[in-house]
Amino acid sequence: MSCAIKHLLIGGLIIMGVPTVTTANDLKLTIVNPKNLYDPSPNGYSTAVITPREGRVAYISGQGGQDSTGALSPDFAVQVEQAYANLRTALEGIGAQPNQVAKLTVFVVDHDMSKLEVLTRNVRKMFGEALPAQTLVPVPKLAIDPMLFEVGATVILE
Repeated sequence: MSCAIKHLLIGGLIIMGVPTVTTANDLKLTIVNPKNLYDPSPNGYSTAVITPREGRVAYISGQGGQDSTGALSPDFAVQVEQAYANLRTALEGIGAQPNQVAKLTVFVVDHDMSKLEVLTRNVRKMFGEALPAQTLVPVPKLAIDPMLFEVGATVILE
């Protein structure tokens, strides 16, 4: 995964030192964490990701923590780890890599700050320093009662 430094002009604001992530197909996702905003990277996401004009977009439906038999662990951390493994499998199924993910949307049942560390650890494990934009939505329940976590992705293809 290569990173380059660029200068961006966004709405009249010059953002210096913006990393770009080269995808497997030479398309570049530009990660933007403006200096005048809180740095979200310690929490496992970026403020914004700019996608290349020539990229096609794929949307991966929410992946829960079910294993290949459909079983769900009652443990939140186990479900999160399995959900990211399922997301990786879905990416492979469309011929994509984690560095092509521009945005994640995660849903957490009964979210509290203790769950944030689990989420951050799994995002960093999958994405390293090329953190996608991300929205976390606390919810009272998901589609299946034992489900505690779900992650969907917006992916840029060639």
